[in-house]
This record gives sequence, structure tokens and C-alpha cells, in this order.
Amino acid sequence: MMDKQALIESVRSGMPERRWLHVQGVIDTSIVLAERFGADSRKAELAAILHDLAKFWPVDRMEAYIREEGVDLAVLDYDKELWHAAAGAWSAVKDYGIDDPEILAAVRYHTSGREGMTLLDRVVCLADYMEPSRDFPGVDRIRELALSDLDAALAAGFDSTIRFLLEKGKRIYPLTVAARNDLLRSNTA
Repeated sequence: MMDKQALIESVRSGMPERRWLHVQGVIDTSIVLAERFGADSRKAELAAILHDLAKFWPVDRMEAYIREEGVDLAVLDYDKELWHAAAGAWSAVKDYGIDDPEILAAVRYHTSGREGMTLLDRVVCLADYMEPSRDFPGVDRIRELALSDLDAALAAGFDSTIRFLLEKGKRIYPLTVAARNDLLRSNTA
């Protein structure tokens, strides 16, 4: 794996400046959440650096990476907004030599979530929802919940996404529903 600064420069060069500002917000927020809830802050930082690495790739490149890896083929049947996570996870392996399964999973599931999310998955996914430049109905409530309850905050994030998709008449990726239900089940267990 290349050193952190070289990785940052490489990832940054593949996106507009406004997206890099978002990534910086996710990095900072991931570290804060990792420290607050007991996750590995170094892994959280690395996953945050990588999380949107494929966001501005052409759709055909994302699809090629997803097909080449062969892990997340079902995502190809859903909104292209989800594709960058799976493509980015494979790029982290193929192009950057990242081999830590926890970091790769946090990149892969930062948009959709999944059932049985690890602590690192939840930290990075929530950081992506609530970093300081995010501005959507309910984000302040998510930030407030994140002060003390990681799972409740993330469930509120998924609720927001699901509500948005319903209002737009879009299909909902099954992993997102499974992730939300799993968080709610965990909070009531």
C-alpha cells in the first residue's frame, strides 16, 4: 500500500474539489465517531479516504470493476448512485493494495449498509450521512443522536434515505432495508 499522503493525493485527483471537501468531512467525522464509539480510528480514517474513490468514474468503468470482482453483481440492478461503493472497494484492492477486509467492507457498504454491519461499517456509513457539509431534512437529528447512540443515528440516516427514495418513486436496495431492520432489532434486543 502507498503511504497515506500519496493515497490522499491519488484519490483527491479523481474528484471535483467540492467532493473532496465532503471526503475531508467524512474523514474527520469518522475519526470522531471511531473514538467516541470504540472503533479503530486509523481504519476509519483509511476507509473514509477511500469511500468515494470511484464516485466520479464513468458508469461503464464502475460496472467493469463490479463485474470483474464478481461480489456485488446484484447492485447493478439498482440505482447507479450505489455502484461507486462496490467499484471503489475493488479499486482499493486492485489499484491501492488495500487488503484489510474491515476497511474494504466499510467502503463497500458505506452507501447501502448491510445486515450485521461491523462497528467500522457503521462509523463510516454514519460519518458519510452527517459530515458537516451535509444539509438535508433530518440531518441535525442524526447528528444529535450520534452524540450518544451510533445505531439510532444510523437507523435515522437509513430512514431518511428510504423516505427520500419513496418520495421519488425509486426502488429501495434490499441491503438498506436489511441494515435498517437489523439496527432496529439490535436496539430492541
